Amino acid sequence: MYFDAVTAMAVVSELSALLVGGRVQDTVEVDPETIGLEVYASHRRHYVVLSAHQQFARVHLSPDKLRRGVITPSPLGLLLRRYVEGAWISAIRQPPWERVIILELDSPEGVFSLIAEPMERRANVLLVRHDGVIMDSLRRVGPRENRVRVSLPGKPYEPPPPQRLKRDPLALTPALLGEMLDANPGERAREVLTRGVLGISPLLAREIVFRATGEANARAGDTAPRALLAVLQEMFGAFREGRFQPGVTRSAGTVTAYAAYPLTHLEGWEPTSGISAALVQYYGPLVGADAYEAARQPVRQAIAEARTRLQKKLESLRSGLQDDATLERLRQSGELLLAYQYTLPPGARELRAAYEVDGPELVIPLDPTLTPLENARRYFEQYEKAKRARAGVPELIAAAEQELAYLDQLATDLELATNWPEIGEVQEALQQQGYWRGPRTAGPRGGLAGPLKVTTDSGHVIWIGRNARQNDQVSFEKGGPADLWLHARGVPGAHVIIKSGGGDVPPEVIRRAAELAAYYSAARNEARVLVDVTQRKYVRKIKGGKPGMVTYRNETPIEVVPRGDQGR
Repeated sequence: MYFDAVTAMAVVSELSALLVGGRVQDTVEVDPETIGLEVYASHRRHYVVLSAHQQFARVHLSPDKLRRGVITPSPLGLLLRRYVEGAWISAIRQPPWERVIILELDSPEGVFSLIAEPMERRANVLLVRHDGVIMDSLRRVGPRENRVRVSLPGKPYEPPPPQRLKRDPLALTPALLGEMLDANPGERAREVLTRGVLGISPLLAREIVFRATGEANARAGDTAPRALLAVLQEMFGAFREGRFQPGVTRSAGTVTAYAAYPLTHLEGWEPTSGISAALVQYYGPLVGADAYEAARQPVRQAIAEARTRLQKKLESLRSGLQDDATLERLRQSGELLLAYQYTLPPGARELRAAYEVDGPELVIPLDPTLTPLENARRYFEQYEKAKRARAGVPELIAAAEQELAYLDQLATDLELATNWPEIGEVQEALQQQGYWRGPRTAGPRGGLAGPLKVTTDSGHVIWIGRNARQNDQVSFEKGGPADLWLHARGVPGAHVIIKSGGGDVPPEVIRRAAELAAYYSAARNEARVLVDVTQRKYVRKIKGGKPGMVTYRNETPIEVVPRGDQGR
């Protein structure tokens, strides 16, 4: 699921009706990849989200006032304050069939365009002068990253290259569509549409084919061009006229998809009041305690179910583990039966004998249908079986306990997650371990976030792992043997490295790193937390352990109050 051209059309239609003629009263950087605008129009305030997230890029209205989420404004953020605040929105437009939304602004400082390009992996937000020169962008792209489209201050803005190999959906004919289908008869018709027609995303293609054939995965050779064209023209005719029917699909309480048109090929369709409302339901609120809570809930439940299964397995393993006394009793019973087998009468039901001269008398039950020798063999078999089980069970118990510790770490990762990719990464980890059997609900796969980097006033660099994978990176890629390593004692949480190379680290830097280690742990809500400090050379991966699972020694504890990277 991603922000496609038809979604952009619906957003432009919605924003144009509400915001054109309005005045931008405030600009905020919600996070390093998201710009927020407060626009006063039609006697009320509206809040606009322009996200350049590489997997969840989007533009929509927010129902809540947007708050600044960065300490130091970016160069683009400073320019927005100067040139966009106080500007009037003269138009909102979209180049035909492109995922680009342009806000035209009349400012006391001149005429500008605020351009959002909500395209996965290439998303950006740019401020462009009236002469087409880029003033700055959220993501600066140089010639090394893209030789065709450079997004740097002082360079001309280049729109996305035209998709010349695709056809205009409103110019299609039965003959043209038939040629496209006949050229790839064994391919799915939806794939032909996605590849060959402008403005058609995979989701829209599935909907069109389903409405035309009753089967979203119908083959191109089995699809009638006229039926397909009739649906396509009906839907795109409505889009062109600004007639949208936005909504979401919901499964087990979780929003799984959104669109500007009814999704008849999916179950659980629910109309919404507008396209922005659909987007907010899918991506979750940007502010407040409920942000991303809907996405966390099914993951939290999967972790709880996995923990319950593992706890039962552990109890079963522990109950089946014979202790030393039981093992010894089985062996002694077999040996005593061998020693006294000729004294036992046929059909005897027990043997009473002491294993040692001064020892207690043992009462050994017998099977009267077996000979004393057969009874002895049975006791020896039980002894060997219990001994083999005892040899393997401790390893199984240790593995289960290790798995439980990993699930506890994932549970902490989930609660500390601040965005969709981090939640999705927990789902991915659960899926790899066989604990997540349904589809991913936290959005599409994409690039993985790196550890958090904090630079202190003294110039020391602190690396913080905010999940199990990042912990591995921090400890064994970012950290050198002589660097200081920190971790909250006895709870899942962040691995923290202070880059020192073995040099002296001021006590205030160690305390700051400890505060961060406490904050990014399961104990973040405690009043005070013990944090262990040692050199990274004393940290070792657990053999066969999951990512981020380590042992360490030579630690020194320090007690701190948990404080995040914005805690001072």
